[in-house]
Formats: sequence, structure tokens, C-alpha cells
Amino acid sequence: MTTTDAGVRLKQLSKGTVGRLKGSFEALDGHVMFGVKMFAGVPLVLTRYRKHVITEIGNISFGKASLLSGGGTIGVVAGMAIVAAVMVSIEIHRALGLLGFTALSGLAGSIANTQALAPLIASLAIAAKVGTGFTAQLGSMRVSEEIDALDVLGVPSIPFLASVRMVAMLVIIAPVYMVGLLGAYLASRLVIVNMLGESSGTYDYYFRQSITPEFFAYSVLMTVIFSILIAVICCSYGYNAGGGPEGVGRAAGTAVRTTILTIALAAMVLIFGLYGLTPTIPGMGLE
Repeated sequence: MTTTDAGVRLKQLSKGTVGRLKGSFEALDGHVMFGVKMFAGVPLVLTRYRKHVITEIGNISFGKASLLSGGGTIGVVAGMAIVAAVMVSIEIHRALGLLGFTALSGLAGSIANTQALAPLIASLAIAAKVGTGFTAQLGSMRVSEEIDALDVLGVPSIPFLASVRMVAMLVIIAPVYMVGLLGAYLASRLVIVNMLGESSGTYDYYFRQSITPEFFAYSVLMTVIFSILIAVICCSYGYNAGGGPEGVGRAAGTAVRTTILTIALAAMVLIFGLYGLTPTIPGMGLE
């Protein structure tokens, strides 16, 4: 291969990379603008579409045939939080056992569940169950020209379809998350105390030392921010889907991948921003 051929290939490669980066930034700009329009439509939703919000709350929290699908979103979040808490508790106890500090299992378990594990697990469960539903619903309406029909009839499609779903998610996210967090707490205590034989009094003492109203509020805030990101990204991909049923399927897959990556990045920023880089446990003298 000559020097000229290498230069041409390098130029083509750089041109393709620049094109992909440009497309990524354009997609990001589209999601941001769509999110702005969703937030701008919230007042309209609260004044004109309250019944639709109530309907979406029922669909998100329990859904149809919820007993056959694991109790709806509440059952999925609680189940995933419990399973994750059991696995983390076992590993925490094993790691602390190597150092001879198994009495601190309650402390480590409560910090892990409250500050990182429960918000992430709940958000991923909601993204997989609710977010894909948003994308599929709006995508099917787009390819069947129902959204175009709403625009022709003078119905603001973004507030009516996307903002309604975001408001419904914000209404139910805190109760659903509380159920998942409570399940994680109970599962951690069951594993460490009843299965691994640690003292219940010692576990409860260190558990209470590491839980403060401030940390609890931060945990809920993280989940609320994650739910907003899920609603914006998934509704945006569904609203702008194209290419028939195949395009809707691709949009749903892309929405889930984008949501998971965005949640991971946002979790890193929020954990360091809210809790700091150094451990803070007021009851243990670490402030």
C-alpha cells in the first residue's frame, strides 16, 4: 500500500468518525429539545389532561393482568431490589469476614442499598419495563400516523402523549421506590441475621447509625432524576420512530441502551455530588 492510499484511507476514516460524532450530537440536541417541550407541556397536562394522567398511573404501577406479570412495575422493582440486596449482603459479609469486621455488615449493607444499589436497580427495572412500553406505544402511534392525526385535530401531541407519561411516572416513582427500598432492607437483614447468624441488635444499631433523613432524601432524589431521564429518552425515541414495526423495535432497543448508559453516567455524578468523595456517617463520627 502506497503512502497516497494510506492517506486516502485515513481521510475516509476520519471523515466517517466526524460524521458519526456529528450525528450523535444532533441526536443529543433532539432529545434535549424534546425534553424541554415535555416540561413546557406539564402545566397543560395538569389543567386539561388529569384523567389521562390517572389512567397512565394505573398502567405504569400495576398494568393489565398484573398478577400474571409479577405485580406490574411495583412487583418487578421489589423483586429485583430484593435479589440484588441478597447478593450484595452475602458478598459484603464475606468480604468483612476476611477482615474480622462482620459486625459492620448492617452498616455496609444500609449504605450500599440507600446510596447506590436501590436507586440503580429501581431505575433499571423501570427503564426495562416502563421505558420500553413508552417507546413502543408512541412508536406504534407514529408509524400508524395517529400522532399526525392528533396534530391535524389541533391536539398538542407532545404534552398529550409524552408529558402525560412523565407526570404519571413522577407521581408513582416515590411509592414504587419505597417498596423496592423496603424490600432491599428486609432482604439484607434476613440474610445477615437469620441466615448468616449475626446479632440482630448489632445489625440494627449500625443500620440506624448509617441512615439519616438527608441520605434518604438524596436516595429518593436520585430515583426521581433517573425517572425523568427515562421518560424523556424513551418518549423521544418513540415519538420520532420511523420505518414501520421494524423501526419501532429498533427504537425500543436503542432507547433502552441509551437509558442504561445515561443512568450509569448520571449515577456516578450524583453519588459523588450528593454524598461526596469521602465517607460520611454521622453516628460513627465520620462527617
